[in-house]
Amino acid sequence: MNRIMIAGTASGTGKTTVSLGIMAALNKRGRKVSPFKVGPDYIDPQFHEFVTGNPSHNLDSWMLDENSLKYLFQRNSKEISVIEGVMGLYDGFGIKKDNGSSAHVSKLLKAPVILVVDGRGMSSSISAMVLGYKKYDEAVDIKGIIINRLSGKAHYDLLKNCIESDLGIPCLGYLPNKLGISLESRHLGLIPAQEVAELRKKVDELADLIEKYVDIDALEAIASSAEVMESAKNPCEKLKGKMKGIKIGYACDKAFSFYYDDNLKLLKEMGIELIPFSPINDDDIPQDVDGLYIGGGFPEVFAKELSDNTKFRSNLKKALDNGMLAYAECGGLMYLTKEIKTLDDEVFEMTGYFDARSEMTGRLQRFGYVEVDVFKMRTKAHEFHRSKVIADSDITTAYDVYKIRNGVINKQWKCGFLKNNTLAGYAHIHFYSNPELLEYMLKRIK
Repeated sequence: MNRIMIAGTASGTGKTTVSLGIMAALNKRGRKVSPFKVGPDYIDPQFHEFVTGNPSHNLDSWMLDENSLKYLFQRNSKEISVIEGVMGLYDGFGIKKDNGSSAHVSKLLKAPVILVVDGRGMSSSISAMVLGYKKYDEAVDIKGIIINRLSGKAHYDLLKNCIESDLGIPCLGYLPNKLGISLESRHLGLIPAQEVAELRKKVDELADLIEKYVDIDALEAIASSAEVMESAKNPCEKLKGKMKGIKIGYACDKAFSFYYDDNLKLLKEMGIELIPFSPINDDDIPQDVDGLYIGGGFPEVFAKELSDNTKFRSNLKKALDNGMLAYAECGGLMYLTKEIKTLDDEVFEMTGYFDARSEMTGRLQRFGYVEVDVFKMRTKAHEFHRSKVIADSDITTAYDVYKIRNGVINKQWKCGFLKNNTLAGYAHIHFYSNPELLEYMLKRIK
């Protein structure tokens, strides 16, 4: 099982650009690339899929136990796996290096690490920096260095000589400071169709630059040298086929696209037929579905289009009023309120199922890992939103949310709504973090 992790010394070192370039270069060589992303992020995996043509999977060692993480990696790995890290190599949940960090995941998966370093303004000091990352946890297998943002080959040769002579870690190449390629940190659903062709062109150019400046042959050799992993057990084996015959519709368009691919796969493995629908383009929910799954996304960006589709909003509300099972996360929660107020103070009517309003704010309201108590079950989750929901009446909140550090609750609040058979809240849940909760929710189907 060939694999490498592309990790950075810190956020902003260029690991995403390097990761995408390596994926694109390998893809151009005809390799079947399996992309992965450390952490709970939804944005980078969609770019991974755009570049490779294969779905990207999240590897989050805080939300998932070790066996589950290993199982999902093994199940989704093909010819060569490229894992993009998160933040700096050792940055995770809190200050514990083995709690959600790229380093932790690399050790669990026995994945060789390629460390991306920003080399601007450095000479011999680069050896001291790389040595620190190597010594901080020597169980992390740093196999190669890629140096980013250099003025040219002479600077690279200087830094390469320092690192290889001082530390014996091979340098695999570099990227010039001015590539002439800017990959905007934008969600693909927000990119107009005419810009997608331009993005494809940029990705092809990036693949060529990686081939020119990085030793892809050496990188592939490192990937093939990864240790053999013991097979992990399927933590959801007992759920296979358990919901056969059930149909679930899930919102899937440019407004709603934040789904962990493994969540959708698990539903299918349970025997559920998944049917996509678009709250922007469709007149009604799919016929004969037993439940609905409305993920996150950017409903505030497409609020006018969502609001203009009055027929769909009316039909959805009618189905929920009649007791249809529904689960909505973050953007899905916002869509089920009465309205969305944008940063421009424009107000757009939404479904109106919950007696509440959604309002965009200029700053993050909640960000980071949380634990939630829902249906008297505790599960790990993640929140990231710049909006707030304001209830217009005395609505019972759906669950308790906890921020926990070192086993101690340092923040606690209420979140989400439960009405009839519809559960909606801001927390994003990976179904493998608590399969029993998923099973319990699905058993509510009437």
